[in-house]
Amino acid sequence: MNDQDIFLEQALVEEGHITAAQLAEARTFSTEKNCDIVDALVQTETVTSRRIALVKADVCESPYVDLSDFEPCFANTAYVPRSMADRYCLFPMFMINGVLTLAMDDPLNLEASDQVRQIAKCEVDAVLADREQLRALINRVYSLSHNYNGVGDDEPVVELDEDTSTQPVVAAVNQILADAVEQRASDVHLNPDEHDLHLRYRIDGVLHQKQGPPLSMHNSLVQRLKVMAHLDLTQTRRPQDGKFRFRHGGVQADVRMSTLPTVCGENVVLRLLTNTQAIHDFLELGIPAAMSNDLDEILAQPYGMLLVTGPTGSGKTTTLYTALSKLNDPSRNIMTIEDPVEIRLPYIRQIQAHPEIGLTFASALRSILRQDPDVVLLGEIRDDETARIALQAALTGHMVLSTVHTNDAAGAVSRIRDFNIPPFVINSAVLGVIGQRLVRRICSHCTSPDDVSEITRHRFKLSEEDAQHFSRGTGCGKCGQTGYRGRVGIYELLKFTPEIQRLVETGASTNALQDLATAKGMRLMWQDGLDKARLGHTTLDEVGKAASINDLVQDTKDDARMVA
Repeated sequence: MNDQDIFLEQALVEEGHITAAQLAEARTFSTEKNCDIVDALVQTETVTSRRIALVKADVCESPYVDLSDFEPCFANTAYVPRSMADRYCLFPMFMINGVLTLAMDDPLNLEASDQVRQIAKCEVDAVLADREQLRALINRVYSLSHNYNGVGDDEPVVELDEDTSTQPVVAAVNQILADAVEQRASDVHLNPDEHDLHLRYRIDGVLHQKQGPPLSMHNSLVQRLKVMAHLDLTQTRRPQDGKFRFRHGGVQADVRMSTLPTVCGENVVLRLLTNTQAIHDFLELGIPAAMSNDLDEILAQPYGMLLVTGPTGSGKTTTLYTALSKLNDPSRNIMTIEDPVEIRLPYIRQIQAHPEIGLTFASALRSILRQDPDVVLLGEIRDDETARIALQAALTGHMVLSTVHTNDAAGAVSRIRDFNIPPFVINSAVLGVIGQRLVRRICSHCTSPDDVSEITRHRFKLSEEDAQHFSRGTGCGKCGQTGYRGRVGIYELLKFTPEIQRLVETGASTNALQDLATAKGMRLMWQDGLDKARLGHTTLDEVGKAASINDLVQDTKDDARMVA
C-alpha cells in the first residue's frame, strides 16, 4: 500500500464517508480478491466511485473532471494506445497549444505521464476522474475506434510502427512511406528506367531525389503497394487508381495511388494527405488582412459564387475548406462534390465523384440541389453543363464555392465565358475570384541576408536601398540543405464591383479587367509575394517563379539591357 492509499483511507474515515469497521472489511476483501482498496470499497458498495474520486482529488490536490459531461473525441485515441490506457487507467481528453490533457485515476503517477509524454511527443497535463467512468469511457471509445482513421469510413489502416514483418519488400515499402511522412512529402514517385529505380519525394512543391531500393525490387514493390490499395495484381498494361491508409508515429495519411505502364515498367505516384493538415483562418494561410476582410464580406452574403483559381497543387482546396470552416455550423446544410474528397469536416455532407458510374460533377450537383443545401462546394468547374448548373444555383439562394483553372483571377471571367455563360449571368452570380500560388518559405533556422541581383532588382523595380532588405536560406540540416521549409501562399482577389461588372457586360478582355481592378486597389499576386519577401517569408526568386512573367514590371530582355 502506498502513501496515497493511506492518506485516502484516512480522509474517507475522517470525513465520515466510511467507518473504521467498513475500512477493515474492505481491506480483507482487497486481500481475498487481489484488488486495490478503491476497487474493494466500490465492489462492496461501501462508498461510490464518484465520492472516492472527489476525496482523492483533494488528497492529490488535482482538478476533478466529471466525465459524464465530457464528449470524447475518438481521434484522440491516436495519442495513447489502448494497452497503455488500460494499464494506467487514463484517457487523452484534448490537445491545446501542444499540451495533452489526460483524465487519470492517479494523476500523481509520474511513470504513466512520462510514458504518454514519450509516445505522444508532447507535454501532458493530468486531471483526476472517476475510475469507473474512466474504465467505461476507455472501453467504449477504443472499441468503437478500433480502426479509427479520422476520416469517417471503414477503410483499414496499415500500422507501419507495429508491422514487424521481416519480408524485405514489406520493410522497404514501410520505410518509404515512413520517410515520406517524416519529411513532409506530398507525393512519392517510383520511376523505373532501364538501369535504375528512381525514388523521389515532392517536398514543398519540389521533387527531391532520394536513395531508394534497387531496380530488381521494382515489381515486388509495385505488387505490395497494389495489395495495400486493393488493385488488380494481374493487370500491368493499363493504368490503375486506388487508395489506402497508414499510420506512422502518430501521423495518419490517406494515400491516393496511381499506376501508369511505361516502356520500363509501371510508374507509381502516391499522393499523401496527412491528418495533420488542419483548417486555418484566412490570415494563417497568408492571405493579407484587407483581402481576408473582403472574403469575410463575400461569405456573409446569402447567395452567390466565390471562385478560386490556380494550377494543380496551389492550395485551392485548402482555401476553399478554410472558407467552408467559417460557414460550417449546425444551422447550415453544407454539401460538397469532390474528386477526391481530401479533407473531412463535421456536419458537411461530402460526395466523391465517380464518372465511371455516371456520378459526375453535373449529375451530383443536380441531386444536391434537391437536398435543400445552403452552401455547395464544387471541386471544379470543368464543362458547360456543370458551369450552367453551378451559376444557376448561385442565383437561386445558394452560396457556391468552386475552382477553375486559369492563370490569374481576372482570367476566370474569360474561362466562364468559354462555358457559354452570358455576361449578365456571370455578373449576377459571381461575387469574387481568388487567384493564388504557393511559394516556398525560407527556413527559419538558416536565414541570412540575400544578395539581390541587378536583374531581379530592376524586374521588381526596387531601389538599391530596398534591395538590401530581403533574405534567403543558406541551407541546413533542418531544411535538407535547400534553404526552404514549408510553403506560404500569395494571393489576389478580384471583387465584382459595379465597375468590373460593367466591363464584364461589354465583353472586355482579361487585361482590361485586371487594369481596372488594379486601378481600383486590387493587389496582384506578385505584389503580395513581394510584400512577403520583404517580411522574410520567402525569396524574390520564388515569387518570380510563381507569378506570371507578364505580371512583373519588366521582362527579362529589358532587364538584361538595363544591366548592360
